[in-house]
Amino acid sequence: MKKSLLVCLLMTLSASSLAAPELATVTRQQYGKDWAFTREEVMLQCRPGKALFVINDSTLAQYPLNDVAREQVKAGQVQAVPLDKILLDDPKKPGQKMSLTPFITKAETLC
Repeated sequence: MKKSLLVCLLMTLSASSLAAPELATVTRQQYGKDWAFTREEVMLQCRPGKALFVINDSTLAQYPLNDVAREQVKAGQVQAVPLDKILLDDPKKPGQKMSLTPFITKAETLC
């Protein structure tokens, strides 16, 4: 009886941890000149449907990183702040923001 209860408890905990969206913390130091954000460190997250988000680790504000995430925000499924609020200008391309490609690639590995 005790063993079956313990097995059920462990299975429940395992299932809930598998269902939780994964996070990855990335820093300016890791990306150097390719860093795209005003923060020194952010978290990347992949949610169901491959919705990718950037999260400010100090305020927990979230920002949509791809079209799927933007659609979820537009549909009212998720509350988020526009990504432009934390994007840096590209010093090599006046009037443009830094590329998000390396961050999208990293976030997709969490899916």
